[in-house]
Amino acid sequence: MAIHTIVAATAALALCLVATSATTPAAGAHPLPSPPHDIAACLVSNGVKNFSLPSSPSFSPLLHSSLRYLRFDVPTVGKPSAIIIQATLAFPGGTCSTLGLGGFVSGGGFGLLSRKHGLAADNVLDETLVDAGGRALTRATMDADVFWAIRGGGGGSWGVVYSWKLRLVHVPATITVFGIERRGPADLIAGLIHKWQYVGPHLPDEFYISTRIYFKPKPTNGGNLTMSFTGQVLVPKHLALSVLNKAYPELRLAESELAEVSWVESTAKFAGLYSVADLTSRQIGVGEYAKRKSDYVQAPISKPDMVKIARYMTAAPTEGSIQLNPYGAAMARIGSGEVPFPHRAGFLYSVQYAVDWKAAENGRAGEFMGWLREFYAFMAPYVSKNPRGAYVNYVDLDLGTNNWTDATGGEVSANAVSHAASWGQ
Repeated sequence: MAIHTIVAATAALALCLVATSATTPAAGAHPLPSPPHDIAACLVSNGVKNFSLPSSPSFSPLLHSSLRYLRFDVPTVGKPSAIIIQATLAFPGGTCSTLGLGGFVSGGGFGLLSRKHGLAADNVLDETLVDAGGRALTRATMDADVFWAIRGGGGGSWGVVYSWKLRLVHVPATITVFGIERRGPADLIAGLIHKWQYVGPHLPDEFYISTRIYFKPKPTNGGNLTMSFTGQVLVPKHLALSVLNKAYPELRLAESELAEVSWVESTAKFAGLYSVADLTSRQIGVGEYAKRKSDYVQAPISKPDMVKIARYMTAAPTEGSIQLNPYGAAMARIGSGEVPFPHRAGFLYSVQYAVDWKAAENGRAGEFMGWLREFYAFMAPYVSKNPRGAYVNYVDLDLGTNNWTDATGGEVSANAVSHAASWGQ
């Protein structure tokens, strides 16, 4: 996957909204220019081009109204104009570059800033929810349990979120990023994965280093795997390099593989784009198919077992990957009951399994998905248990049921339903 802008040009819109609140200059300072209020003008003024806005008579007013009433909680700073110039505010977005805000936040929302600032849901201050009766409810007027549930309990269950009030977080004007690959035999890559377990989840809050292990179909991979690393570090390059070379010398990270950019520029880099202006001109793949599943790991997997896992991937019938996202840091300090996202302290990292194929291979889709399910079953001894965890935003239609008869073994009772609905059960 790419990374972490929630919707195209969110950063630009956020800066315009921040600028709107910074209209009073400090004593003796020159008046600040009035920021643009029109959505299109706001995007253009921040260098975003080649965009289009809906023209539908029914949808366009909703879009404009939603953005007009989008609110951010701006951290207290001495000079508001510095926020606009240095772009040192961000929102904890996801690890995919084409996410929609509603579902992402409703499912908790883990991303590259989460080890420092928590989930997207941890940074929701208020929202407007339209319930089944047509009432527009805010945090002050909805039940406290509902406000809790819609920040991580999964979208589509509680109503329609019309607007969010979000807390922006501080990020340095310049951060360090890298995207590198290491390729080799399965047994060698297994050693790198094994060591990553003791690094990624245990680095300081400012460090996010995920890894994704790619595999090719068995006849073409030669027993090799490719291991990629995505790094976003909220410290200067020289410090990032020093810490990583001490913690993970096996990676053999070189200074030339690191770059210093702004946070907004990092969103474009990790999305595979040339510039921030390209954020609104991305295209989702056409004729591409995939199946995803997920897990959580609570204890490091041994090196011999990691070798078995790596070798299993080399037997895949199609291309795919597993992605490991590090938790720990702020994720471990926030209580598991603050929002309905229980994967906090005690969880080292998440796993996303993936297989991909083209439209021409649709006749083998069952084979590909069947192999991924077998791989998922193979991983059972190494991941969380009782219950086996999953990330609701990695939609997996193999999981879950709304049939209480099946869920309770044929008998539906108040106690059975209460037990099944209990948090963490």
